[in-house]
Amino acid sequence: MRVVIQRVSEASVVIKQKSVAKINTGLLILLGIEAADNLEDIQWLTSKIVNLRIFPDEMNVMNLSLKETHGDAIVVSQFTLHAATKKGNRPSYIKAARPEIAIPLYEQFIEYLTKDLGKPIQTGQFGADMKIHLINDGPVTILIDSKNKE
Repeated sequence: MRVVIQRVSEASVVIKQKSVAKINTGLLILLGIEAADNLEDIQWLTSKIVNLRIFPDEMNVMNLSLKETHGDAIVVSQFTLHAATKKGNRPSYIKAARPEIAIPLYEQFIEYLTKDLGKPIQTGQFGADMKIHLINDGPVTILIDSKNKE
C-alpha cells in the first residue's frame, strides 16, 4: 500500500463538475492499493499518517501531527501509484489491485483512518475521473510504502 501525503491549506475533489469533498488545513492522501495488501498494511499506515509530525508548532518547527492539530483529511484512490516504469515508455499497472480486491481495502482504510483520527474524513470516489484541487502548504509532500517500513 502506497500513499502520497500532501500537507494542504485547502483541497477539494470535483467529479463531473460537482464538488464531493473539500477541506481546509489538513492532508490530501493519494492511496494506491496492490493485491498483496492486507489489514496489517492498513493499520500500520493509518496510524503512521495521523501521527506523522509534519505540521508546524508555535516555533514554526514541524512537530505536530494531523491528530494534534485537529486537521482534516481527504483520501483519493490512485492506482497509478503502483506504476512500473522499468521497461518501455508505457507504465504497467500489473501490481495495482483489481477493483474486487481494492475496493474493500479502500473502504477499510477509510474506516481505520476515521477511527485513528477520531473524526470523519472526506473521500473521492473509487474509480471515478476526479479533478483534485489543492494548495500544497510548505510544500510538504511525503511518500510512504507499507512494504518498505524504513
